[in-house]
Amino acid sequence: MDTIAHIGRGHYAALATALAAAALLAGCGGSTPSSPGDEEGPEQVATGSGEYGTHLTADDGTSVYLWMGDHGSTSSCSGACAKAWPPVLTHGAPKAGKGVDAARLATVKRADGGTQVTYAGHPLYYFAGDGGAGDTNGEGSNGFGAKWWLVAPTGAAITEDAGSGSSMSPSMSPSMSPSDSSDGGGY
Repeated sequence: MDTIAHIGRGHYAALATALAAAALLAGCGGSTPSSPGDEEGPEQVATGSGEYGTHLTADDGTSVYLWMGDHGSTSSCSGACAKAWPPVLTHGAPKAGKGVDAARLATVKRADGGTQVTYAGHPLYYFAGDGGAGDTNGEGSNGFGAKWWLVAPTGAAITEDAGSGSSMSPSMSPSMSPSDSSDGGGY
């Protein structure tokens, strides 16, 4: 009986060890990107066309936005803001794709340690409400205290409806701080 009990305990110990090893290996394995741009390597920024004309894209055609709440090239979007508007991150110098001026591409270090792509001095973001390439659901949203706009190849915010062709430079707009919003969300 002691032998059977000893073998039983041995199997439980082996099972527990195997489960612990499996959990450890699962934790060490590769992960899938949680948002566009999280992949390894330099991000490519290109242009796409749609309802609002020609605008910047990244991550194989996903629309990117600028936020009027940022001040210069420093991102003011973190926490809940960065969950709704994930920053365009890169590992290495970003690459200029079709229609993009390479001289306007740069990066900035985020407070969380990530490296965010900037264009014409403005940090770039995705919108969590866009389902994929070509979607522009974030255009004109007023979330976290300021407007979110698609970015023209010139680096200006695309601030008007399709067909009007109007855009404005981010530096020409009134500045709002993230705390100016009464609801904090608005997307």
